[in-house]
Amino acid sequence: MILHIKNMVCDRCKMVVKSELEQLGLQLLSVDLGKVEIKNTINENKKNEISKVLIALGFELIDDKKSRIIEKIKTLLRDLIQNKNADLNQNLSAYIADHLNHDYSKLSNLFSEVEGISIEKYYINLKIEKAKELVMYDELSLSEIADLLNYSSVAHLSNQFKKVTGFTPTHFKQIKEAKRIQIDKI
Repeated sequence: MILHIKNMVCDRCKMVVKSELEQLGLQLLSVDLGKVEIKNTINENKKNEISKVLIALGFELIDDKKSRIIEKIKTLLRDLIQNKNADLNQNLSAYIADHLNHDYSKLSNLFSEVEGISIEKYYINLKIEKAKELVMYDELSLSEIADLLNYSSVAHLSNQFKKVTGFTPTHFKQIKEAKRIQIDKI
């Protein structure tokens, strides 16, 4: 049986969910971002128990098909930003369509309808939050950050950064009290 779980965005999330579900006595076959496969089927009472535990940790069981597809898109994009962005060698729409085996226009319409924002804008917001994080760490140059996040140039990164935050990356670095948004809150 497969459980779809909202807000799983990193390896720590996978560890927490795995630990909690094992404490509930479930035998897990696999734990991935947004999805856990358990050995046996569960009844409604057990599902409610799982749901309560997950909600207390900031996660949520997803039951309807639309929500699962939206969460798959978000998980794919978060993973892309966190782990693979520099390796993106095709346009975003083709990448999403290929990985989710759905027509991109249908995915895009569904995402916009449910989330009130386009996939592209959501992706840009994720990239800018990652850029903020990297700027705050002060370990990489803007050129390295632009390369890491698959921007064509520092100017492109700076323009998008300013459009989203209202600050240039350099000014943002200078006013370190500017608050970041957690990626899973976007």
